[in-house]
Amino acid sequence: MTTSPAKRRQTLIGLAVTLTAASLTWAGANLITGTDPSALAQTRTLTMGTSPDYPPYEFYDTSSGQEVIVGFDIDIANRIAEELGFELEVSGMDFSGLIPALQANRVDFVMAGMTPTEERLVNADFSDIYFEAQNTIVSLTDSGLTDLASLAGKRVGVQLGSIQEGDAQALAEEDPSIEVVSLNKIGEIIQEIKSGRIDAAIIEDTVAEGFTASNPDLEFSVIPSDGPSGSAVAFPKGSDLVEDFNRVLAEMQESGEIEELVVKWFGEDSPALEAE
Repeated sequence: MTTSPAKRRQTLIGLAVTLTAASLTWAGANLITGTDPSALAQTRTLTMGTSPDYPPYEFYDTSSGQEVIVGFDIDIANRIAEELGFELEVSGMDFSGLIPALQANRVDFVMAGMTPTEERLVNADFSDIYFEAQNTIVSLTDSGLTDLASLAGKRVGVQLGSIQEGDAQALAEEDPSIEVVSLNKIGEIIQEIKSGRIDAAIIEDTVAEGFTASNPDLEFSVIPSDGPSGSAVAFPKGSDLVEDFNRVLAEMQESGEIEELVVKWFGEDSPALEAE
């Protein structure tokens, strides 16, 4: 069967209209997003799990009128993601839910001032240590609770799922007169001390410094320890990210970037002090 010239012209015109509409749709997408569609297809995202109640590591900043998670860990994570060519998405949750989130692959990695204890190493892989810290006893000023022996017969607060919880439970096994009170958030623990419902808390030194600076009725004393300490990045078991993260962390240590962030977030002018 042959096709008349008029019929062929109609077909070609229809094809041209279809191609023009498709081009306009593609261009429209560019105008709306401001991004080359091919670049959108190449965008990669890493999801970080954290517990944003632990200044200056991570906490909510509301100065812009919105809740934004910021802090020492967030700055490090942003730097690593940028170096590796990823966008970073931060997911806040209770500290006790972080390792389960890794196990369920709901997050790609966790940064929350987390120490790689033997128990955690069973369920997660860890990066090299990127920051060292010590435990402290936080209590009301002049309470006399300055060492572990002074906690006998006291109610001691700790964050649920933290290394400090394990330390306090071990202490209570040695001295059953010590009652361990586990709470989800550090802020809750601080309020329990101030209200007198607990006597003291075991909290990491850098975090204790921030809370005592903004609460003059509180003080802290460092606890000497030979146990595991320091913060590392946690990953699902077998994650391919560990080597790359270690490489960037080492570069940040060598260049002095980590030290700059320590000064920014743990120094006297830390934004965390304004948020507490």
